[in-house]
This record gives sequence, structure tokens and C-alpha cells, in this order.
Amino acid sequence: MEISQNPLGKRFRGYLPVIVDIETAGFNAKKNPLLEIAAVIVEPDANGLLQITETHSSNIIPFKNSELDEAALKFNGIDPYHPFRMAMEEKDALNKIFKPIRNAVKRNECNRAILVGHNPAFDINFLNAAVERNQIKRCPFHPFSSFDTATLGGLIYGQTVLAKVAQAAGLAWDSDKAHSALYDAEQTARLFCMMVNRWKKLTELEKAP
Repeated sequence: MEISQNPLGKRFRGYLPVIVDIETAGFNAKKNPLLEIAAVIVEPDANGLLQITETHSSNIIPFKNSELDEAALKFNGIDPYHPFRMAMEEKDALNKIFKPIRNAVKRNECNRAILVGHNPAFDINFLNAAVERNQIKRCPFHPFSSFDTATLGGLIYGQTVLAKVAQAAGLAWDSDKAHSALYDAEQTARLFCMMVNRWKKLTELEKAP
């Protein structure tokens, strides 16, 4: 496995931050299915600034005997059985997402990935439930630790809602694309990179003579 020229192994206590967004058919991680998952891998450039390097996503077929909450489907606008979704079985979708994450963990000399999300308790609960349901033995993510861009957004920009944090940071926001796992994950990843890079630059200024 090729090692990054500027690996992240020592930056976040051996964790590789991976931005994840999940869209579901409800709020019960045991009963309601995953419908979409997106994961964005970020790595440092030659100057040590974080940038998006890979994006992976899948649409997911509701697992057998799962319950679909009509209010949740109306909110995210997803038709779970639309023929053009090109959806995959849950286990296949997770393995598709996990493989490049494991590669990035090794490439950056990290021990494992850590989930970065906007209010990530929701995402990590659903992810853990799906991993358990499919008996996946090698989940690359820490089972309970996470980084929260809502908290970071409140600290840096004075906003906690994803759309408002993005706008405060100067990012464009398309309300028609919001609540798509891929769009939300990519926007959250851009925010995370901006916030981490801003901290790095401020730290360097403080150290400057």
C-alpha cells in the first residue's frame, strides 16, 4: 500500500477523519433502514492542508422486514424502490464504502477511521446497527468516537445548522440538493477542511516570530 507523502497518522491521535452522511427511512436504527450512505475521505496536500481526495456513495435497498416511516421519506424525498436508484443490498453497500476507507487508513499510517458528521450521533448509531445486522467484522470506524461539525461550526462561525454554517463560511448552498447523502457529505467535508485548515494557519501565525 502506497504511503501518503504527508500522512495524517499523528494529526488526530492515529485517526483518519472520514466525513459520512446517511439518509434513512426513520429515526430507529434497529427498525428503520439505511437508504443512502456517502463517505468523503480527506487528506493533506503538500502544505499539510486538508483537501477532499475521494468520495464514495451508495443507494441501499431496505433490509428485510424493515419499517419505513412515511414522514421521513417525505422529508428526504427518497423513493426506496424507485428503479433508477440502482440500489445495492446493505452489506454490499457497506463493503463498497469500507474498502477505500481501509486503504486510506493504511496510506496515512493511521490506526482506524473516525466518523466526521453534522450531529454525528445519528449517523454513527445507524452505521453501527447496520454493521451489527450484517455481521461485518472489520468496520474501519471507531465504534463511538466522532467529530461534530455542528459543534465546530458553533465555535468558529456562530451557527450550528449545516446550511447556515456553510453560508457563514462562504460556501454555496443548494436547498434542492440538500438531504442527499452525497451532497450533505461533500458540503460537510468542505466545511471540515476549511475549519481544520483555518486552525492550522492561526497556529502557524501564533508561532511566527
